[in-house]
Amino acid sequence: MASNMDREMILADFQACTGIENIDEAITLLEQNNWDLVAAINGVIPQENGILQSDYGGETIPGPAFDPTSHPASAPAPSSSSAFRPVLPSRQIVERQPRMLDFRVEYRDRNVDVVLEDSCTVGEIKQILENELQIPVSKMLLKGWKTGDVEDSTVLKSLHLPKNNSLYVLTPDLPPPSSSSHAGALQESLNQNFMLIITHREVQREYNLNFSGSSTIQEVKRNVYDLTSIPVRHQLWEGWPASATDDSMCLAESGLSYPCHRLTVGRRSSPAQTREQSEEQSTDVHMVSDSDGDDFEDASEFGVDDGEVFGMASSALRKSPMNVMWFVFCVYLFCFLVFVFSFVCFLVPENAENEGDALLQFTAEFSSRYGDCHPVFFIGSLEAAFQEAFYVKARDRKLLAIYLHHDESVLTNVFCSQMLCAESIVSYLSQNFITWAWDLTKDANRARFLTMCNRHFGSVVAQTIRTQKTDQFPLFLIIMGKRSSNEVLNVIQGNTTVDELMMRLMAAMEIFTAQQQEDIKDEDEREARENVKREQDEAYRLSLEADRAKREAHEREMAEQFRLEQIRKEQEEEREAIRLSLEQALPPEPKEENAEPVSKLRIRTPSGEFLERRFLASNKLQIVFDFVASKGFPWGEFKLLSTFPRRDVTQLDPNKSLLEVKLFPQETLFLEAKE
Repeated sequence: MASNMDREMILADFQACTGIENIDEAITLLEQNNWDLVAAINGVIPQENGILQSDYGGETIPGPAFDPTSHPASAPAPSSSSAFRPVLPSRQIVERQPRMLDFRVEYRDRNVDVVLEDSCTVGEIKQILENELQIPVSKMLLKGWKTGDVEDSTVLKSLHLPKNNSLYVLTPDLPPPSSSSHAGALQESLNQNFMLIITHREVQREYNLNFSGSSTIQEVKRNVYDLTSIPVRHQLWEGWPASATDDSMCLAESGLSYPCHRLTVGRRSSPAQTREQSEEQSTDVHMVSDSDGDDFEDASEFGVDDGEVFGMASSALRKSPMNVMWFVFCVYLFCFLVFVFSFVCFLVPENAENEGDALLQFTAEFSSRYGDCHPVFFIGSLEAAFQEAFYVKARDRKLLAIYLHHDESVLTNVFCSQMLCAESIVSYLSQNFITWAWDLTKDANRARFLTMCNRHFGSVVAQTIRTQKTDQFPLFLIIMGKRSSNEVLNVIQGNTTVDELMMRLMAAMEIFTAQQQEDIKDEDEREARENVKREQDEAYRLSLEADRAKREAHEREMAEQFRLEQIRKEQEEEREAIRLSLEQALPPEPKEENAEPVSKLRIRTPSGEFLERRFLASNKLQIVFDFVASKGFPWGEFKLLSTFPRRDVTQLDPNKSLLEVKLFPQETLFLEAKE
């Protein structure tokens, strides 16, 4: 059974060949022929001597006989250019009959068969299942659609479904009547992400893909087709669990290992089927196609394989030139479709969220198409490429080359393989450019780049790229960062040669080199000024630090002097207080005519002055010490000496009287500071 995209192409080709404008009528005819394009065309447009013989098992619808003699004898023979233009003879009017679709819906351990017309909606299926399964429509998720999730209002006819379909129902909000733990585990698995490590056997490359548990095996295979260009029908898998028997099964139910599971995929080899051409063949048909052998295998997309195509040729060519015309038309139509479908895997995926990941796929796909000898594409956003190319030192700056790819341009293959991948171009770009690339094939990616272009280069450049025709691609933009703006030096179209491309790159490089020398000179002058300023700032800083150090030293000195002065004052005050207290404690000086014996002492100070005072001979030596201290000479700091005999009076017992220490009736003493 052909896929949805194939059926749409077959339907379009069928309408173009037969002139049937009623889509319902065309679909009915194709269904009756099991979507065999050749058989359906034979059923509507009868041939000159019968219909094209096809080995395909589908039935053909006989049409009215076409009598070649009914044409006038003077009718001109068809030219080579009109040999592929279909002739639209009269055809039978096919009445549109209601097309019934069979659905087998699986829910847990129960299967429900539903038969509806293709004019019904998805919601009507859910209503029938609500009556059968007793599950509210709001709690029901109907899965297994080949096109992904669909709305309840979607008409079945718009999905282009085959006659027999398999679906399944999920009820994540409803616990099962029994084995609730299993349902809980299944619901948990549906919310988990599975890492599939898929090895491409032919190229020995691994892909790490993340899928949610609700994704189906069919979705995995389609994603692998986008990465490897291996159609789903040609994929040969290893590593799927034994329970994964249905492509519509979700990953949570397939028994995959969590959190990661290893799989291997390769291309299934199809046996070559060749048949000898009949010796009675009256016309040789030569076909030239750029598609390789793998692409030619896609003939099965249209309901016939290679052997059937050439088998039909063998029988058809024996009948009439009209059969030859139809055969060549179908073959050329097939080759064109193969060429178109060979680019299904775009260089940049549509609506890619991360530009870095998109450029990784771009590089990988570009290498697989054109080989490993290609420019080193910058992996990252366009802003990051600007930073790498422009916002560095002037000596390290480079030009930015932006390669804009377009798969639908006829110049793309030649430009990439013969010019962009030439060793001289690759070497020159690697040394002097930062190369960034983007794919404009998809409208979403084109709009995204135009937005970036308008933001970074201005509306004029964006409008220039917007007005470029498809056949003028690919484009090569040379960007130079000029101070605060980005200047587009050159826009190189795909219709060029290697020498011209190299000359234009070198011309852009000359302009850039002249600008770079000016930037280097300005940068050196600026750095010299900044160095002088830094030196001045450093000298000023050192001067400030020296002044601050002097100021701090002076402040410390003043603080120390103040502290010492305070200590000195305190000591003087303390001495004065002691002196006054001693002076007040001294007994009164006796008179000379005192009845008691009186001792007269004369004390010479260190300054040469004399202190004289009378004491009672009975007074203790301590009173003499207190008298000397009251005059500012504490006996702890000074010693009192006598001359004859020379002795240190301060060493005598202070409690003895003056008479006992022989300081009577008079004596001269000397004050001397202690060491």
